[in-house]
Formats: sequence, C-alpha cells, structure tokens
Amino acid sequence: MLFKEYTYSVLIVSSSEKFAASIKSMLPENEFGPVRFAKNEGEARRKLADMNFDTVIINTPLVDDFGTGLALDVAADTRSGALMFVKDELYDDVTDRVIDYGVLTMSKPVSASMVHQVFKIMYAMQERFRRMEKKAATLEEKMEEIRLINHAKWTLIQHMKLTEAEAHKLIEKQAMDTRRTKREIAEGIIRTYGN
Repeated sequence: MLFKEYTYSVLIVSSSEKFAASIKSMLPENEFGPVRFAKNEGEARRKLADMNFDTVIINTPLVDDFGTGLALDVAADTRSGALMFVKDELYDDVTDRVIDYGVLTMSKPVSASMVHQVFKIMYAMQERFRRMEKKAATLEEKMEEIRLINHAKWTLIQHMKLTEAEAHKLIEKQAMDTRRTKREIAEGIIRTYGN
C-alpha cells in the first residue's frame, strides 16, 4: 500500500516458534508493526495489558489453554481483531463457538494467499471501526457542547431572570462579539455563577 499512514500492530500467540515465524514472514513491514510474540495465554494476557494491538493471532492449541477463552476475551474487552488458527477437524466446532463474538477462524494448514486475504478483510474492518470511533467521538464532543450551553442557559435564566430564548440569544451574541465559540462563552458563564 503506497503512502499508508497507519501500520497495524500484531500479537502472535503460538506455542510453535515455527508457526509464529511463518506468520510474521507473511506480514509486510510497511503495513504491520510492531509485531510481538507470546508463547502462551498467560504471556499474551500480560502483553495485552501493556499494549493495544490491532490484531491478535492465536495458533491453537496453546500450552496452557486451547486459546478460545483468550480469543473471546480479546473480542469482548478490546478493540483488537481476533483470528484463531485451528486444526481442520476442529474448525467447525470452534467456529460455531466463537463466530457470534466476532472472532475469525482459519483451518490449518493454510496457504499464504489465504492468510493475506483474511488479513485484508480484518484490516478493512479495522479501518471501518476506526472511522466509526472517530465519528462517535465527534458526536460525543458535540453532545457535551450542547449540555454545556444548556447548563449556561439555565444558569442565565436562574440568575438574570431571562427566558430561554433570551439566554440563547445572549450566548450567541457574546460568541459573535468576542469571536469565541458558544462553548467558551458557556464555560465562562458557568464559572462566573459558580454552577
């Protein structure tokens, strides 16, 4: 990807160093980084507590657990995507248990081209979530601004005996006259009257 502004962080959880190295070799450095490793569930949970990852790849079974619990916790408690690699004979059973929670599964063995396709799908979803989070943050900021302005209006109504329309007009006029935002004016009113 040319001029990509974001790289995806990856945690590979695998008891097999060979598998971990194989997956890392499929991740282009200009798109993925940092790539971290954990050999078991306990180590993975410690790394997840220290750092947010875009994707957690779990090669099952792990030495201290199968890996399903870790995948479900990643999907439920973080914004990370979870991808489990499971033996072909277990694929349907494991997939049925985790799919409703948003965990992706792939049966082993798997080709490099299949892994690339799944990564592209995961990162398309990550970008969509990133945009949705940004939009949600903007809406939250706007709602907070509306709450502040309403609080300031009610403060003016209470202390200056204005109507709601008059209080609204006063805030707008002060914002225009002082070339400040309505939020800044509202914050000043709230500070002035100590509410």
